[in-house]
Amino acid sequence: MNEAPRRWRLMLACYIRPLMGRASPTDRPGHDTGQPGKDVVRGSWGWATPGHRPTRQHTLTGTRPSCAGRPGRLLVASYERERRIIGVKVAILTSGGDAPGMNAAVRAVARTAFSMGWQPMKVESGYKGLLEGRISPVDRRRLGGIIGRGGTVLGTQRSKEFQSPEGQQRVVDVLEEARLEALVVVGGEGSLTGAMKLSERGVKVVGIPATIDNDVWGTEIALGVDTALNTALETIDRIKDTASSHNRAHVVEVMGRNCGYLALMSAIAGGAEAVLVPEFEPDPEDLIGFMRKAYDQGKSHFIVVAAEGAKLSAAEFDEYVNSTDTYESRRTVVGHAQRGGDPTAFDRILGSRFGTAAVEALAAGESGVMVALSGELVVTLPLDQVVGRMRPLDPQMYRMAGILSALPE
Repeated sequence: MNEAPRRWRLMLACYIRPLMGRASPTDRPGHDTGQPGKDVVRGSWGWATPGHRPTRQHTLTGTRPSCAGRPGRLLVASYERERRIIGVKVAILTSGGDAPGMNAAVRAVARTAFSMGWQPMKVESGYKGLLEGRISPVDRRRLGGIIGRGGTVLGTQRSKEFQSPEGQQRVVDVLEEARLEALVVVGGEGSLTGAMKLSERGVKVVGIPATIDNDVWGTEIALGVDTALNTALETIDRIKDTASSHNRAHVVEVMGRNCGYLALMSAIAGGAEAVLVPEFEPDPEDLIGFMRKAYDQGKSHFIVVAAEGAKLSAAEFDEYVNSTDTYESRRTVVGHAQRGGDPTAFDRILGSRFGTAAVEALAAGESGVMVALSGELVVTLPLDQVVGRMRPLDPQMYRMAGILSALPE
């Protein structure tokens, strides 16, 4: 008697996903379909049959793959192998320098955990707060609206104590005392190094790369980079207006102590005449000669974008320019303004994808990994392959910047 209603419920569930246009998590690389009858049906919907994993085309278009089971049998696919133990406590913290989009990641981690029946816990003030036991349950009602806020609602502070083996063991003890079974760490190189150290001590941990420098190895872009880039670009555009009005050179210093990604990309997007980055050291005389040529040709402005860690610093080049009989130069330091402000749509979406993927990775039994953007996909990489390496600056992009700023003969 219950066979017909059950069949209709399954059919309705399987038709919901195509109408919503959502791709199933079964499309995530490295995950099989799982065993029918053992997976909890929760999350987004998709087609699945025993022994047959839906392809990306199936999940995006809503078409049904050929059935490996009996003809016409439809199964609801959900997150696979997720060890859905109700009440699992997963903590999230933000550490190091803040980056726009961190709140989107926090929100995604918490809401994905809630969807699994887990209990997300917040850690205030990064590793320092973890050492102090500043851990409390996430209030689901307070998640609304934080996706569009800059900074981090959890706060972040650096901790020298945590850098020592004794401090790291103390964190392990705190996690055990609080009965926390997993940890999601959002931050840059230093934060991910801490996550790896905890993983080596047996903590189940997943990292999310978030730094405006974009120097984390293994991901095409880190959380916060897009917003910071647009902030720097807005400054360059405004500076160009006033520089043209006064026939001046202007040196704009942006963040990037060891990595010149932000400087290079904002220089290209802003149409700057030159860029100074830590990875490449230009000849000051060549730059002055190029600037003199621009001045002789009547160019109304000369914009230079310099990373704070460039070998030829913004301050030094500003002095060089003012020592010539060409442009009068001014220097502007964009500074920490690049870290603040509402995150762009890209960073909000990336933070949401990273946060969801981090919890899915934990649910699938992964640990000691970092989620990363590879092409259009979010993948996981072992932290021991990420830590200690820096994302290289593309020399072809640097060469292109020089080509695009060339003056007519």
